[in-house]
Amino acid sequence: MPLTVAQIYRYPVKGLTPEPLPRVALTAGEGLPHDRRFALAHGSTDFDVGAPTWMPKTKFLMLMRNERLAKLRTRFDDSTGVLTIQRDGKTVASGNILTANGRAIVQDFFAAYMGAEALGAPKLLEAPGHMFSDVARKVVSIIGLASLRDLERVVRHAVDPRRFRANFYFDGGRPWEEFDWVGREFRIGAVRLRGVKPISRCAATNVDPDTAERDLNIPLSLQQGFQHIHTGIYADVLDGGTVAVGDEIKA
Repeated sequence: MPLTVAQIYRYPVKGLTPEPLPRVALTAGEGLPHDRRFALAHGSTDFDVGAPTWMPKTKFLMLMRNERLAKLRTRFDDSTGVLTIQRDGKTVASGNILTANGRAIVQDFFAAYMGAEALGAPKLLEAPGHMFSDVARKVVSIIGLASLRDLERVVRHAVDPRRFRANFYFDGGRPWEEFDWVGREFRIGAVRLRGVKPISRCAATNVDPDTAERDLNIPLSLQQGFQHIHTGIYADVLDGGTVAVGDEIKA
């Protein structure tokens, strides 16, 4: 059975709602366009947008510690810069986050919504050319759905792929087959990539993306069932091009 792309997601604001894509244009040395372009920093985080450097996710609002974020549904319109935030199906805030006024609207909402969890007044950050990735390089993330089905066997519970916040999910092949691509080149459609390393999983994966409840312990289940805490891999884009749902992966 061929390996094919089943789902593509971007995450314009770190920690907020996944946005599905039918296709995406990739550029060598970059992540997905607009992926982790913005982040909500704690009030106590000191980040220089003029000279951005990588910071660990603990400096930002994120699902590992702030599961209430999963109760929100957000959408970023990259043609207008507008971020729309909904709760329980109702729009609770909206603003053009490419402007100071729009960022202020969003920051004020999260200050009220997160309260003391924000460790001060939260700051919506963007720095041209910077990606708020969990690792100090611009990468894409890839997970095999066969691996998640094998994890479900151990957990004895349905495991929503969105818990893992990957860019590409593929179907077909063996469980954990993607680990074989670390240090090797492979292709998704016409795009050439190289596997970088497996992705270590944290408590963010314990949060149900619909209910915002911590109803599973994914890192513990991985350790007990497979003697590791990895799901999926990071990969560098070596040659650019367009990837669409249904494209074949050749490793």
